[in-house]
Amino acid sequence: MSTTKIATILILAFSAMGVPASELTFSSDVAPILYKKCVSCHHPGDIAPMSLLTYRDARPWASAIRQAVLTKRMPPWHADPHYGSFENDPSLSQAEIDVIRTWVEQGAKEGDSKDLPAAPAFVEGWRIGKPDLVFSMATEYTVKADAPDDYEDFTVPTNLQEDVWITAVELKPGNRRVVHHAHAYVTPPKLPQSGSASAPSLFDRFTFKEGTVRHIRPGVPVIDDACRYIGEGGLPDQKFHEEAEELTTFVPGRAPEIYPMGYARLIPAGSTLTFQIHYAKGTGKEEKDRTSVGFILAKDPPKKVLHRLDMDAYLFQIPAGAPNHEVTFCYDFKENARLLAFTPHMHLRGKDMKWELMRPDAEKEVLLFIPRYDFNWQIEYKLTDPVSAPKGSRLIVTAHFDNSVNNPFNPDPNKTIRWGEPTREEMAASWVLYDLPAEGPPPFHQPTSTTFTAFHKAR
Repeated sequence: MSTTKIATILILAFSAMGVPASELTFSSDVAPILYKKCVSCHHPGDIAPMSLLTYRDARPWASAIRQAVLTKRMPPWHADPHYGSFENDPSLSQAEIDVIRTWVEQGAKEGDSKDLPAAPAFVEGWRIGKPDLVFSMATEYTVKADAPDDYEDFTVPTNLQEDVWITAVELKPGNRRVVHHAHAYVTPPKLPQSGSASAPSLFDRFTFKEGTVRHIRPGVPVIDDACRYIGEGGLPDQKFHEEAEELTTFVPGRAPEIYPMGYARLIPAGSTLTFQIHYAKGTGKEEKDRTSVGFILAKDPPKKVLHRLDMDAYLFQIPAGAPNHEVTFCYDFKENARLLAFTPHMHLRGKDMKWELMRPDAEKEVLLFIPRYDFNWQIEYKLTDPVSAPKGSRLIVTAHFDNSVNNPFNPDPNKTIRWGEPTREEMAASWVLYDLPAEGPPPFHQPTSTTFTAFHKAR
């Protein structure tokens, strides 16, 4: 058989297996994939443990990269492909997986550096780009070497003299070794109060603080199916739209929020910002943290106002040893809405979570299903196309928890678990982004020098 015929047979055989026949290189074949799907986390100073921007960075990890993509552990993505379409899905195609596998098996060659595509540019310390405004905790907070779980609130005045609209926001921990997760809230200037003070809420009555962390009180009612017995809200008297509005959240694996084109959120003049930070247990040495939040301002008039809905369940109880305990919570829409994105939040016993929309005509649709929840990757799932939720629709979230010995992350399968802020206890929550079709473009003016002068004073 001639050499030409052998080469032809090999090419056909490789093609049938989805494997390129020619020698693959980092510069020509692998770098384009990494730049598109991986380096947003894998670049210097970001959350990934190593950079993959250059051949020198990536080559020592070649075998590990191959294994991670073959098992689909990387890039991280946990949505069941049978439900929904998501614009931020970083999953590799089979062809891309084959390229990386073959490159490694061929010896992980560099190739000609002239073939490298332009590397993505990153602003040091920020994934949203260079922020227009940055607010930080006023002073550093010290976490002692032997500190227990700790929740702390830090309030910062914005000193903004004008309303501003933001198109992106990033909550940046000052010390990732101790910042487990964090929230940033905006509180508009308070209006004059009238009448007597309101009675304590059920949340205040049903929970207690131990040090700085909050737990559910022993003996409060147990309701796992909140949708059936409570309806909307985590507690019967809970209001979703409270005075302080949550702007953004930092949790493991969640990217910063860059809003869809034309969308923005308002920070009113005179607002204050609050950082609520969960500091994990001490690292064995004293640590310092000064967390910050950065904003990109709208340069053009926004077309739509972006809203965030925070959904929680509080009264559930997970029996000791239960392998598949179900909890539900929901929200009823009072006006026509369009759903844009979902984020799950549970702790170490979290097993799966599903979002369903029940419309007024009783049509039920699964919007997202996370069959294998991963506490280390609490990803925001951004819908490719908004989903209509007509007035009267109910968004139902169903979560399952594994409190058995078969859960390798379970701190104690012999313990009955209820809601609590420490990681060893549990939460059942979801954050939802949406808009209101009837809501027109908001009033807008370009930020002036007064805005930035006040901002620099706030710093």
